[in-house]
Amino acid sequence: MPDLVAFDLPASHSTFALVVDEWDKGNAVALLDQRVSSSIKRSHVAQLQATHLVDPSGRVRLDDGQGVETGDALVVLTSGSTGRPRAVVHTHQSISASVRASAERLKARSTDHWLLCLPPSHVGGFSVFCRAHLGGNDLTVHPSFDADAVVAATKKGVTHVSLVNTALLRIDPSVFEVILLGGSTMPRKLPINVVTTYGLTETMGGVAYDGKPLDGVDIRIVDDEVHVRGPMLMRGYRDEALGDEWLATGDFGEIDDTGRLVVHGRRGNLIVTGGEKVWPHDVEETLLAHPQIADCAVRGVPDDEWGQRVVAWIVPITDDPELDSIRNWVRERLSAVHAPKELRLVTHVPRTALGKVDEPTLLGAPWR
Repeated sequence: MPDLVAFDLPASHSTFALVVDEWDKGNAVALLDQRVSSSIKRSHVAQLQATHLVDPSGRVRLDDGQGVETGDALVVLTSGSTGRPRAVVHTHQSISASVRASAERLKARSTDHWLLCLPPSHVGGFSVFCRAHLGGNDLTVHPSFDADAVVAATKKGVTHVSLVNTALLRIDPSVFEVILLGGSTMPRKLPINVVTTYGLTETMGGVAYDGKPLDGVDIRIVDDEVHVRGPMLMRGYRDEALGDEWLATGDFGEIDDTGRLVVHGRRGNLIVTGGEKVWPHDVEETLLAHPQIADCAVRGVPDDEWGQRVVAWIVPITDDPELDSIRNWVRERLSAVHAPKELRLVTHVPRTALGKVDEPTLLGAPWR
């Protein structure tokens, strides 16, 4: 039975050389998030059920590990933005299918030069390595995101990069030929070289670019939920097989008149207040256009009268925004039901590496 080798090393060309070496041996790999504490890393290793651990001190066998199936290539944890992460298993076949479909849509060339500056412990970052490795392209690796270093990389030949919105807002996007933009929050106006992506860890990243499914991908809507199938789907979770060719994503959405996928949000994030449905993304997008708001997140919290009430966590730019002013702003642009019934002022909105709101941290964050 092939091994699962977990790497507790920063992103670098030498780390990815070790990844390729394990693949050549028939083993699968997992990359640990370098931003978390040692105790969290240990819990991740246990959840991954890795058989070996490689860190700066060397390689050790783990007694409680479990091997993988032949053909497995990658085990990666979901973002855990709304709860405990799950260990997703991808095969060489699903990774290759993802790379091919992306290359076809982007009209990839041998001269493309990718920059990896997202954590490779998530598919958003690891996919960049896969595109370069399987496509035979040059790859520049940064261990973390630094706005100045990202822009400077284009002067050394970098042409393509994958980012989340918080990173996009900190650079001049015009210096790249193509920017793949993932995450849950997209800006209202996008540069022409930005391609928005929709996907999950379970789909090896993006399966729809600018709302259009990639070649070989089928998307359907079942009871308002997005279902996906295609050759880039995971084999399953470590503790559960996929069991069906269709993956129920947990995202609510629709296919518009032009055939584009429109995603409204996670099933669990839908706010039902006074019997009316409110999608947090709609309110967040409206709030971000307010001149006094730098960042925000919207969620529903239990309410005896309304069932749930719409609450906005807001990072103010200058003066503390007033609830009545914010409510009027949202009411005029959406409706009264969308207007927050409570404001919680915070210094920042906690987010994952992929730009998603870190909901457990948000709900426990201090506010005033």
